Amino acid sequence: MNSIFEKLFGTSKSNDKAPTPQEAIEKLRAIEEMLIKKSEFLERKIQTELENAKKQGKANKRAALLALKRKKRFEKQLQQIDGTLSTIELQREALDNASTNTEVLNVMGASAKAIKAAHNNMDIDKVHDLMDDVAEQQEIANEISEAISNPVGFGQDIDEDELLQELEELEQEELERELLNVGAPVTDQLPSVPSAEPDMASSSRRKEDKHKEDIDSDLSELAAWAE
Repeated sequence: MNSIFEKLFGTSKSNDKAPTPQEAIEKLRAIEEMLIKKSEFLERKIQTELENAKKQGKANKRAALLALKRKKRFEKQLQQIDGTLSTIELQREALDNASTNTEVLNVMGASAKAIKAAHNNMDIDKVHDLMDDVAEQQEIANEISEAISNPVGFGQDIDEDELLQELEELEQEELERELLNVGAPVTDQLPSVPSAEPDMASSSRRKEDKHKEDIDSDLSELAAWAE
């Protein structure tokens, strides 16, 4: 086992330079694959020795006991390999997390440098002044919009309470007029009464004129007959 680790990781003398997390993860994966193959081999050996013990159980007890001893030895090796795989898996996950954290920190460091470089040409006082100017111009724009939407001279100074009072007076007048019309007598169907007395003198004068005209006519006829 030591020779395998030495081949993969090298001796302590050659480990002056630590491998990168990614390199260590690759080496751990290689050990994992090798141990898994050995574990499968031991499982097959255990199954074989168990079958031999069953076959030799009655015919040759000594051979059966030796088979069981070898099975126990293989099981112990398998248990050690399982423990080693668990340790390697935990170490690989830790390296994987460390590698991820390293990448995240590198990206964050690069981002921080980029932000710092972007802010090098910025003066915070000028930024505040600019934002104050923006706010001021926005306030002016709002006032202009409000002034345009509410023009002067279009009835904005009329008191709404006065209009309501005037409307109530008009409604009251209309109600009183309707009440008076209901109480007045109906005269549309009665004959009209003469507004002046008959002129008796004018009638008498017309009769006298007619009588005089008749006399004149008779005299004219008599004169014509005398001729």
